[in-house]
Amino acid sequence: MILGAGKGTRVQPITHEIPKPMIPLIRKPVMEYLIDLLKHHGVDEIMVNTSHLAPIIENYFRDGEQFGVSMAYSYEGYIEDGVAVSAPLGSAGGMKKIQDFSGFFDETFIVLCGDAWIDLDITKALAIHRQKKAIASIIIREVPNEEVFKYGIVRLDENDRILEFQEKPNPEEAVSNLANTGIYIFEPEIFDYIPSGVQYDIGGQLFPKLAQANLPFIGINLPFQWLDIGNVQDVWTVTSQILEGDVKGFKMPGKEVKPGVYMGINVSVDFDRVTITPPVYIGGSTKINAGATIVGPTVIGANCVVETGAVIKHCFVEDYTRISSLANLEAKIIFGNKCIDPVADTQVDIDEARLEFMIEDARKLVSGT
Repeated sequence: MILGAGKGTRVQPITHEIPKPMIPLIRKPVMEYLIDLLKHHGVDEIMVNTSHLAPIIENYFRDGEQFGVSMAYSYEGYIEDGVAVSAPLGSAGGMKKIQDFSGFFDETFIVLCGDAWIDLDITKALAIHRQKKAIASIIIREVPNEEVFKYGIVRLDENDRILEFQEKPNPEEAVSNLANTGIYIFEPEIFDYIPSGVQYDIGGQLFPKLAQANLPFIGINLPFQWLDIGNVQDVWTVTSQILEGDVKGFKMPGKEVKPGVYMGINVSVDFDRVTITPPVYIGGSTKINAGATIVGPTVIGANCVVETGAVIKHCFVEDYTRISSLANLEAKIIFGNKCIDPVADTQVDIDEARLEFMIEDARKLVSGT
């Protein structure tokens, strides 16, 4: 199961436009990388709970056939006055709804948060879970002591049994620096501990209950890469790391046309008349006019236009964006109608600030409006 029902409030304003699992890491939604990983380890039946902007997830992945898996969705919400209203049930409540509906979870199953890129050896984790005869396992890893407040934190005994689970403790109160990564392995018996029809959270409610009950509840600490995109700053950092080659095993999309410069197809660019400093990715059907300057790490989306004289340094630009000749952008995310500064954690509404002369929808040029 992939957890995809959250509103992603810490990643706003990006999640005003798309749900968190659909945030792209170099063109590809983060959830698609999870599906690829699950398939690689033989997991081919995947449930996703959805709520906030659910159709964006469901219309992209559909029944999963094009990704080599079978997928279905459990919607958490309702229609009121013709408007879809999100009503998420919490991570554990969403699991329970599916189980009450069909008994889908009839064997050992994996639960992943839909907002992180990982390369975990799932096969090895499953083997450890079964060897320990656990009812529930959490994939954990060490985090800096000053960052424990971002995570669920566990205390283990000498056999890796979880004795205590704290949800986002203050650093001075944390029992360790071993963090919950949002990757879980459960047995179907776990549903004996989750009530039906109510909001119920895995980290905040289920895990403390399991620890207190002295059940076979273990932590599995394996080496793997875990790139969490919990907030806008994380999106910025992770994308930069990928571009700079710091994420081992990450396959860049497109074709490397020059060292560190990757492109989709049908890109219009004269390399002799533009300045491009890698690492840079340029999406398909984008036009880079002569005299433009692009300095990496930068992502230019598909169907964009970068005009003569524009300067773009360390920016991530959404599809269908026109960057005018007057623009000099540095360390910005352009998404929807927002210009986001991920370092300062601020944003500017492009329309309200009357910045359309500098940044606007590239499709307006086609219609002449």
